Amino acid sequence: MSGIAVMTSGGDSAGMNPGIKQFVEHSLERGLKPYLIYDGLEGMIDNRIKPASHRDVSGIIYKGGTIIRSSRSKRFFDKSFRQKAFDNLKSHGIDKLVVFGGDGSFRALDVFFNDFGVPFIGIPATIDNDIYGTDYCLGADTALNIIRQAIDDVRDTASSFKRAFVIETMGRDCGYLALVSALTSGAEICLIPELPYDLDSLGRRFKKEVQSGRTYIIAIVAEGVKFANELTEWLETEIGMESRLTTLGHIQRGGSPTVHDRLMGLEFATLAINGLLEGRSGEVVCFKASKMVYKPIAEVSSGKYQINSLHLEAGKKLAQ
Repeated sequence: MSGIAVMTSGGDSAGMNPGIKQFVEHSLERGLKPYLIYDGLEGMIDNRIKPASHRDVSGIIYKGGTIIRSSRSKRFFDKSFRQKAFDNLKSHGIDKLVVFGGDGSFRALDVFFNDFGVPFIGIPATIDNDIYGTDYCLGADTALNIIRQAIDDVRDTASSFKRAFVIETMGRDCGYLALVSALTSGAEICLIPELPYDLDSLGRRFKKEVQSGRTYIIAIVAEGVKFANELTEWLETEIGMESRLTTLGHIQRGGSPTVHDRLMGLEFATLAINGLLEGRSGEVVCFKASKMVYKPIAEVSSGKYQINSLHLEAGKKLAQ
């Protein structure tokens, strides 16, 4: 029986556990022997690899994060450690890999494939939703719902005390989480790396609105803008509204996966296994134009993700 292993690499995201559950169950259905690699690339090097059964994945579908844990590995850049990882896989009879992660994880596995010829397929999993070639990454919907709940809760206090609240989201160089959250929660300001902002224009607008009766402001800022503290101070000094900053941080990564992320985890895992059995390797299962497709890792790694142009256009009025 051919061995196939799954690992999660880089940042965790809700939807990984439903994907792992489907990986084990679908592997068994297709006559494969599934293995779980614990602790990502580090676990592959240290042989933290165990055979999996239905019992290992029973009851995990509602859990956030990843039951097989994750890591980032500097050692994997050293070929001697990659050799060790390969020897570990070979000792278990594993000749196929599925990896949940981002483009950095995919590039690492691509090097591994070039070294030892172990076929792999990647599944895009990051709340930032910033992987080129796919419109959706596993975990983004759950993160958006966590942010939405936080904004709704903060709005209650903002309106009660006539305050401005700045909410900083994750996203590094990508403003997807901040922009989609702002558009779907009725925020008054949204600052993201992809759009220029004009404080003078915003200031003129909000001073007029405050004079006309506006009593609170909700502002969403992507962490990549690095302006959350400054915007909080600006709202207080320039607009004259008592202001508070809320940094959501890592709560955006956790939480029980939404129905959408559970379903996407199932679809991604199924297509990854089917693709490997069809002889594919070095590809990523992508969700593009409302359907699942396979794209070469070189294509996914070479491009830069761009937010939907319609959403960007709608976001301009929140930054100027």
